[in-house]
Amino acid sequence: MNRIDKKFKDLKKTGKKAFIAFITAGFPSLPVTEKLIYALDKIGVDILELGVPFSDPMADGPVIQAASQEALRKNTHLVDILNLVKKARKKTEMPICLMTYYNPVFCFPDDKFILEAKKSGVDGVIIPDLPPEEGKGFIAAAKGRGLDTICFLSPTSSKKRIKLISRVAQGFIYYVSLTGVTGARSKLPEDIRKNVRLIKRYARKPVCVGFGVSTPSQAREIKKIADGVIIGSAIVKKIKENSGSPDLIKRVSNFVAKLNQ
Repeated sequence: MNRIDKKFKDLKKTGKKAFIAFITAGFPSLPVTEKLIYALDKIGVDILELGVPFSDPMADGPVIQAASQEALRKNTHLVDILNLVKKARKKTEMPICLMTYYNPVFCFPDDKFILEAKKSGVDGVIIPDLPPEEGKGFIAAAKGRGLDTICFLSPTSSKKRIKLISRVAQGFIYYVSLTGVTGARSKLPEDIRKNVRLIKRYARKPVCVGFGVSTPSQAREIKKIADGVIIGSAIVKKIKENSGSPDLIKRVSNFVAKLNQ
């Protein structure tokens, strides 16, 4: 049982839901990212998504796109992020997933990436542009190494696709709450409850909801209907607002703690 499965098992025992936080690796710098990892673990983040900067992040909204571009300008590479996770593993057992696009993985290439990711202490990977139909080989190889490949479902997913994803899903199912890119929204889509309920009829893994969730009240609403909530853009925005401040870690930690109340 890897860290992701264990975390959801432990949460279920206590009747709690997962709080999953996303930050962009290397934004505003890798040393700050490392400090944030420890701080977020300390305040009770259940799973951390580390975003791998990429030049064409098709699923990301303007906030995460800008963070990714800044990290790239500072020469943040996939190997640097793997080394960061390896270093962090000396101090934390918090489950860590890499949110990346397939191009950096393909260039690594696949087998080497899977091996190095697992050796570094990565628990799962989220690759928006690698659907299971095209990623069968990668998913199988990753599973063989104990590395979870987290798959997506969306409001437009058919029942046939829900069944497919439910069969191949590892770690958890990432339900994209809206059609479009990441980014804070003033209110949650009205069809979330219905869609999550449908997915959970078939899913053998936890269902977690992300995209557009940005406030404590929205997070609480998601936790009532899903197994976990994922928040990214709001956190990255808070990091940007405090970039250069000596209190960045404290302010971001306080903000995330409030989101998870």
